[in-house]
Parts: sequence; structure tokens; C-alpha cells
Amino acid sequence: MSPSICGADCASCEVRERCEGCSEIGGCPSGTTCFIAESLRKDKEEGFQSLKRALIAEFNSLGIPGLPQVEDLNALLGSYVNLAYPLPSGERVQLLDDHAVYLGNQLESILGGGRCYGIIAAPEFLLVCTYAENGSDPELVLYKKRSMGLL
Repeated sequence: MSPSICGADCASCEVRERCEGCSEIGGCPSGTTCFIAESLRKDKEEGFQSLKRALIAEFNSLGIPGLPQVEDLNALLGSYVNLAYPLPSGERVQLLDDHAVYLGNQLESILGGGRCYGIIAAPEFLLVCTYAENGSDPELVLYKKRSMGLL
């Protein structure tokens, strides 16, 4: 498998055995459009870094108690971060596409209590959640629609 376009850690990806690599096929190996690859192709590294800075600023402007300052975003496969959130009805729902690649990060809550924040960005939305060890007991904090014109 060839290295990724975006710098994702392909060696730790759960689909690496059946993946041709995004640099070989020009985007997301699942066949969907990868907004990260598109940004790099269109705007080069400088434009991609500008996109990341804009997304980081969006996260930092949310004012969520306990969420530390966001300093970086990493390329993450949807299946790796697609937690099942409980609804008031008792149902559990997953909001991400397992085959898509997102920009995100895991941050320890500054309030303590052993919880982490998970943050995910896509052209269409920002997602913030909290969870305990190994992604257990997830809680959706925010799912915010965003303007596609910001990418």
C-alpha cells in the first residue's frame, strides 16, 4: 500500500489489508470523495493547513466547558471514530460514515473525571462528544451543521 495523501497513519488502519491506498487511486479508498485529498489536490499543502486552522478555530470558538484548546487535527477513518450514541428512547445511533475520512482528535477533558473529548470535522458538520476509556459510555455534546463554503 502506498502512503496516504493526507498523512494518515495507514499502518494502523483496520482496512489496510484490502486498501489500495489513497495516493494510488487519488482519494478515499472506499470510493467516496475524500475532502482532505480534494483540498490537498486543489489547494496544495498550504491550503490544506489553512483549512485545518479554520476548523481548529471553529472548534475553539464553541465555548464547550471542559474542552481544552484544540491545537491539531488528524485524518481519521470513520469506522475508527463512529461511536454509537444513546438517544432518550434508549436506541443507539451512529452518525458517521464508516468509510469516510474525517479530521479529528482526542483531547482529555480539563474537568478531569477520566473522560475524553472526541472532535470530528467534515465539510458538512462539526461533532463533539465525550467518552470514557476505549470509547465506552459515549455522549454526544454537539453536532453542528456548517457552511460548505468554508472549505
